[in-house]
Amino acid sequence: MNKYELALIISAKLDDETRTAVLDRSRDYISRHGGTVGETQEWGKRKLAYEIEKQTEAYYYFIQFETDNSDTPNELEQRMRIMDNVLRYLIVRKDENDTFSVSPEKAEEAPAEEAAEEAAQEESAPAAEEAPAEEAAGEAAEEAPAEEA
Repeated sequence: MNKYELALIISAKLDDETRTAVLDRSRDYISRHGGTVGETQEWGKRKLAYEIEKQTEAYYYFIQFETDNSDTPNELEQRMRIMDNVLRYLIVRKDENDTFSVSPEKAEEAPAEEAAEEAAQEESAPAAEEAPAEEAAGEAAEEAPAEEA
């Protein structure tokens, strides 16, 4: 069986009942086309990277599923495309040996660690850049009197 992950970004304007109905309909499409629905992760309401349909926030969901039918992802994409409340979707095939699971906590910590590393590199980089500039200025000052003589 092939393993897949469906990422859904659902409008934040919806109430809980409607959001649940959209999620249930997505799971129903998977099972209707020969798939087996696995774990569903709800990341909750998040700020979007850019505005989509004049919205700046949306709800994120990740649905793991398996299927033998290679047409299931295509059928699912066709259904997701016409759903009004789904702002964005993405279906990704996972490796058979893939045990990697992204959790919202880990996703938030990684950028903070990277930002700290970048800040440390930026602090050490200007010190290294200033030293050659000072040396070059000193050499130019030493050469100037030699030219006058």
